Amino acid sequence: MLATTEGERPIVLLRDAWLLDLGRKGYREVWELQKALVDRRAEDRIPDGLILVEHDPVATLGRRGKREDVLDPGLEVFEIERGGEATYHGPGQLVGYPVVRLGPGRRDIRRYVHDLEQVLIDSLADFGIDAERHPEHRGVWIEGRKIASLGIRISRWVTSHGFALNVSTDLSYFSLMNPCGIAGCRMTSLELECAAPVPMAAVRERVTAHFGNVFACDMHEESIAGVH
Repeated sequence: MLATTEGERPIVLLRDAWLLDLGRKGYREVWELQKALVDRRAEDRIPDGLILVEHDPVATLGRRGKREDVLDPGLEVFEIERGGEATYHGPGQLVGYPVVRLGPGRRDIRRYVHDLEQVLIDSLADFGIDAERHPEHRGVWIEGRKIASLGIRISRWVTSHGFALNVSTDLSYFSLMNPCGIAGCRMTSLELECAAPVPMAAVRERVTAHFGNVFACDMHEESIAGVH
């Protein structure tokens, strides 16, 4: 965030950032895209940005994850470089991958995680959901039920991986694993909490808007060719 002052009033200068709204894509394709964009951001060839996507059903294991955390032998599993343990991605879940360079004054990993959580908390509030942080576990929660998971990687002070927000996710998949390494973790979704269908397009719009607010970015939708 850049700021000057006009008397006692701060002026926030927004920086341009790209948005890639990929719809539904397989996990490997988007994983490889992230790696390429991280390299380009580290070289200052592109500005900060955010990928939004829904994945085909898949389990991912972070650096602390174990194969035995995934109980369904038919579910494709990727062992990846993010922090955290096992989680599920699938249709009805909005996954966000920020590619953001943490410059001087923002090189604070706890602050970055806090900011991602805030994006989701603010977005859920727009749908009448009072979400919160957990005192012991990362992610976003509603009265002890987990609605969003976080797992990040920072390399050369550029972020990748990110968050997974359950919108209309088939939560039965989470019973086929030990989600996030938390025994007895109860998962929920936006539709379950609202007791009504919630359009994914509306969730994408609110998440994009709050990402721009929290990270002081002016978001512009781009194509893959535009940033790759």
